[in-house]
Amino acid sequence: MSDPTNWLLIAPVLLVVGAVAGTLAGLLGVGGGIVIVPVLYWLTEIGMLDVPGDLAIHFAVATSLLTIIPTSISSARAHARKGSIDFEMFRSWAPMMVAGALLGGLIAANVNASMLSAVFGVIALIVVANMLNPKPLTLAPAPPESLAARAAIAGPIGVLSAMMGIGGGTLAVPTMTLLSLPVHRAVGTAALFGLMIAVPGIVGYALAGQDIPGLLPYSLGYINIPAALVISVATFIFAPQGVKIAHLLNARRLRVAFAVFLGISGVKMLSEAFA
Repeated sequence: MSDPTNWLLIAPVLLVVGAVAGTLAGLLGVGGGIVIVPVLYWLTEIGMLDVPGDLAIHFAVATSLLTIIPTSISSARAHARKGSIDFEMFRSWAPMMVAGALLGGLIAANVNASMLSAVFGVIALIVVANMLNPKPLTLAPAPPESLAARAAIAGPIGVLSAMMGIGGGTLAVPTMTLLSLPVHRAVGTAALFGLMIAVPGIVGYALAGQDIPGLLPYSLGYINIPAALVISVATFIFAPQGVKIAHLLNARRLRVAFAVFLGISGVKMLSEAFA
């Protein structure tokens, strides 16, 4: 990747990936990692990014997490202008999510990737079935207020999201809708949660990747700074466009859009788990 010729080939690909990821971030409240991670991994497989196979997934996930910071800021600002962020829920869940994300980043190097992919895939498809139901299931008339219940919900979202390099919306949006939060507010709030997941997750990956040979130049642990910066330029620009699209859709159509996105992600995770 230090070869200038490689940069001329890689940068346009990363900008396109960032544009798609940024639009999805604004539209669905996700961090864009569900797009960024597989593309970065694919670039290592075809040799455009010189990362050893046993380090490739950790590089992809960690670098994706860094892009979530500007993406979440851009998306959350646009959602806030639309009044679609539940700041009370954010303040209530954020501390547990931060703790979970830090733990997820630290243990990611030792996690069984196939098992994690399988669990994510199964949960994702269950959530999809519920979101496509004309009368979706709700588990409670309002989010729980007890500390134990909030920790039991927000903590695992932080752990799993940091491990997979995603912003949290993939898990947080359906969880909040199960707790009777309107889908537009769930998407807007999840955009802000992405920032809470990315920062501690980055710390974990930076610490876990110290002194490991074979990583790309200008890396901080597993995180490659140049690749993250190129992607982030596009995600920051395109996230507000996704927000505009989200608010043009009614709640039912937004639920269907999220279900389609999550269904594709779930099938992909399951296929990788059993490949």
